[in-house]
Amino acid sequence: MADRNWYLLHTYSGAEEKARNNLEQKVKTLALTDRVFSVVLPVDNKVIIKNGERKVKQEKVYPGYLVVEMIMDDETWNVVTHTPGILGFVGNYGKPIPLSDEEVERIIKNRVSEEEAVAKLHFEVGDTVQIIGGPFDGMQGKVESISPEKEKTRIRLMMFGREMPVEIDFGFIKKI
Repeated sequence: MADRNWYLLHTYSGAEEKARNNLEQKVKTLALTDRVFSVVLPVDNKVIIKNGERKVKQEKVYPGYLVVEMIMDDETWNVVTHTPGILGFVGNYGKPIPLSDEEVERIIKNRVSEEEAVAKLHFEVGDTVQIIGGPFDGMQGKVESISPEKEKTRIRLMMFGREMPVEIDFGFIKKI
Protein backbone atom coordinates (compact mmCIF):
# COMPACT_ATOMS: atom_id res chain seq x y z
CA MET A 1 0.00 0.00 0.00
CA ALA A 2 1.23 3.51 -0.84
CA ASP A 3 2.20 6.06 1.79
CA ARG A 4 -0.23 8.39 3.50
CA ASN A 5 0.97 12.00 2.98
CA TRP A 6 -0.17 15.60 3.18
CA TYR A 7 -0.36 17.65 -0.03
CA LEU A 8 -1.00 21.31 -0.77
CA LEU A 9 -3.88 22.13 -3.14
CA HIS A 10 -4.30 25.38 -5.06
CA THR A 11 -7.89 26.73 -5.12
CA TYR A 12 -9.65 29.85 -6.28
CA SER A 13 -8.98 32.53 -3.69
CA GLY A 14 -12.14 33.21 -1.71
CA ALA A 15 -13.66 29.86 -2.68
CA GLU A 16 -11.58 27.61 -0.39
CA GLU A 17 -14.55 26.59 1.78
CA LYS A 18 -16.63 25.67 -1.26
CA ALA A 19 -13.74 23.70 -2.81
CA ARG A 20 -13.22 21.84 0.49
CA ASN A 21 -16.92 20.96 0.70
CA ASN A 22 -16.94 19.83 -2.96
CA LEU A 23 -13.92 17.57 -2.41
CA GLU A 24 -15.27 16.10 0.85
CA GLN A 25 -18.62 15.37 -0.82
CA LYS A 26 -16.95 13.78 -3.87
CA VAL A 27 -14.74 11.58 -1.65
CA LYS A 28 -17.81 10.32 0.27
CA THR A 29 -19.85 9.77 -2.91
CA LEU A 30 -17.07 7.77 -4.58
CA ALA A 31 -16.29 5.84 -1.33
CA LEU A 32 -12.66 6.99 -1.19
CA THR A 33 -12.57 7.70 2.54
CA ASP A 34 -10.05 4.87 2.90
CA ARG A 35 -7.56 6.85 0.74
CA VAL A 36 -8.51 10.53 1.19
CA PHE A 37 -8.52 11.09 4.93
CA SER A 38 -8.71 14.79 5.65
CA VAL A 39 -9.19 18.10 3.83
CA VAL A 40 -8.11 21.12 5.89
CA LEU A 41 -8.56 24.85 5.41
CA PRO A 42 -5.98 26.32 7.84
CA VAL A 43 -7.49 29.20 9.84
CA ASP A 44 -6.42 31.26 12.82
CA ASN A 45 -8.85 32.90 15.21
CA LYS A 46 -8.49 36.64 15.64
CA VAL A 47 -10.25 38.97 18.06
CA ILE A 48 -11.74 42.05 16.43
CA ILE A 49 -13.36 44.89 18.30
CA LYS A 50 -16.33 46.49 16.57
CA ASN A 51 -18.51 49.08 18.28
CA GLY A 52 -16.85 48.22 21.59
CA GLU A 53 -17.83 44.54 21.25
CA ARG A 54 -15.25 41.78 21.05
CA LYS A 55 -15.81 39.09 18.45
CA VAL A 56 -13.68 36.14 17.41
CA LYS A 57 -13.29 35.91 13.65
CA GLN A 58 -11.72 33.07 11.68
CA GLU A 59 -9.04 34.25 9.28
CA LYS A 60 -7.58 32.11 6.49
CA VAL A 61 -3.87 31.61 7.00
CA TYR A 62 -3.13 30.67 3.38
CA PRO A 63 -5.81 32.16 1.13
CA GLY A 64 -6.17 30.13 -2.07
CA TYR A 65 -4.89 26.87 -0.57
CA LEU A 66 -6.18 23.71 1.09
CA VAL A 67 -4.22 20.85 2.63
CA VAL A 68 -5.26 17.25 1.99
CA GLU A 69 -4.10 14.06 3.69
CA MET A 70 -4.33 11.15 1.28
CA ILE A 71 -2.74 8.14 -0.35
CA MET A 72 -1.67 9.25 -3.81
CA ASP A 73 -2.67 7.02 -6.71
CA ASP A 74 -4.17 7.61 -10.16
CA GLU A 75 -7.76 7.52 -8.90
CA THR A 76 -7.30 9.89 -5.94
CA TRP A 77 -5.19 12.28 -8.05
CA ASN A 78 -7.94 12.31 -10.69
CA VAL A 79 -10.74 12.90 -8.15
CA VAL A 80 -8.88 15.79 -6.50
CA THR A 81 -7.80 17.51 -9.72
CA HIS A 82 -11.27 17.25 -11.26
CA THR A 83 -13.12 18.72 -8.27
CA PRO A 84 -14.81 22.09 -8.91
CA GLY A 85 -12.90 24.94 -7.27
CA ILE A 86 -9.58 23.08 -7.08
CA LEU A 87 -6.95 24.25 -9.57
CA GLY A 88 -4.52 21.41 -8.83
CA PHE A 89 -1.72 20.20 -6.62
CA VAL A 90 1.23 22.42 -5.75
CA GLY A 91 4.39 20.85 -7.13
CA ASN A 92 6.80 20.72 -10.04
CA TYR A 93 5.12 20.42 -13.44
CA GLY A 94 1.84 19.28 -11.88
CA LYS A 95 3.56 16.43 -10.01
CA PRO A 96 2.38 16.62 -6.38
CA ILE A 97 5.12 16.89 -3.77
CA PRO A 98 4.24 15.68 -0.26
CA LEU A 99 4.66 18.20 2.55
CA SER A 100 7.39 17.54 5.09
CA ASP A 101 6.47 16.86 8.74
CA GLU A 102 7.77 20.34 9.65
CA GLU A 103 5.56 21.98 7.02
CA VAL A 104 2.50 20.04 8.22
CA GLU A 105 3.26 21.08 11.79
CA ARG A 106 3.57 24.75 10.79
CA ILE A 107 0.56 24.83 8.43
CA ILE A 108 -1.98 22.70 10.29
CA LYS A 109 -1.06 22.19 13.91
CA ASN A 110 0.30 25.61 14.93
CA ARG A 111 -2.97 27.49 14.57
CA VAL A 112 -4.35 30.07 17.00
CA SER A 113 -7.32 28.67 18.93
CA GLU A 114 -10.29 30.79 19.96
CA GLU A 115 -9.06 30.81 23.58
CA GLU A 116 -5.56 31.93 22.55
CA ALA A 117 -7.02 34.66 20.31
CA VAL A 118 -9.07 36.07 23.16
CA ALA A 119 -6.01 36.06 25.42
CA LYS A 120 -3.77 37.72 22.79
CA LEU A 121 -3.59 41.46 23.41
CA HIS A 122 -2.60 44.06 20.90
CA PHE A 123 -1.08 46.37 23.51
CA GLU A 124 1.30 46.07 26.46
CA VAL A 125 2.44 48.05 29.50
CA GLY A 126 3.89 51.39 28.40
CA ASP A 127 1.93 51.61 25.12
CA THR A 128 -0.13 54.66 24.27
CA VAL A 129 -3.75 53.65 23.66
CA GLN A 130 -7.04 55.30 22.77
CA ILE A 131 -10.28 54.52 24.53
CA ILE A 132 -13.07 53.65 22.08
CA GLY A 133 -16.23 53.69 24.15
CA GLY A 134 -17.72 54.49 27.52
CA PRO A 135 -17.35 57.75 29.47
CA PHE A 136 -13.69 58.20 28.42
CA ASP A 137 -14.35 57.72 24.68
CA GLY A 138 -11.69 59.33 22.49
CA MET A 139 -9.22 59.95 25.31
CA GLN A 140 -5.65 58.74 25.12
CA GLY A 141 -3.41 57.43 27.84
CA LYS A 142 -0.53 55.15 28.76
CA VAL A 143 -1.04 51.52 29.84
CA GLU A 144 0.13 51.12 33.45
CA SER A 145 -0.89 47.53 34.15
CA ILE A 146 -2.85 44.66 32.59
CA SER A 147 -5.15 42.18 34.40
CA PRO A 148 -5.87 39.35 31.93
CA GLU A 149 -8.01 37.45 34.46
CA LYS A 150 -10.38 40.46 34.80
CA GLU A 151 -9.93 41.51 31.14
CA LYS A 152 -9.15 45.04 32.30
CA THR A 153 -6.21 47.37 32.07
CA ARG A 154 -5.17 50.35 34.17
CA ILE A 155 -4.54 53.43 32.03
CA ARG A 156 -3.20 56.83 33.06
CA LEU A 157 -5.37 59.55 31.52
CA MET A 158 -4.90 63.33 31.59
CA MET A 159 -8.10 64.69 33.16
CA PHE A 160 -8.90 67.92 34.97
CA GLY A 161 -5.31 69.13 34.50
CA ARG A 162 -3.67 66.09 36.09
CA GLU A 163 -2.96 62.41 35.40
CA MET A 164 -5.51 59.98 36.78
CA PRO A 165 -5.50 56.16 36.70
CA VAL A 166 -8.65 54.51 35.34
CA GLU A 167 -9.54 50.84 34.82
CA ILE A 168 -10.90 50.04 31.34
CA ASP A 169 -12.17 46.78 29.75
CA PHE A 170 -9.96 45.34 26.99
CA GLY A 171 -12.82 45.74 24.52
CA PHE A 172 -12.67 49.53 24.77
CA ILE A 173 -8.95 49.93 24.07
CA LYS A 174 -7.18 50.46 20.77
CA LYS A 175 -3.40 50.76 20.40
CA ILE A 176 -2.29 53.92 18.65
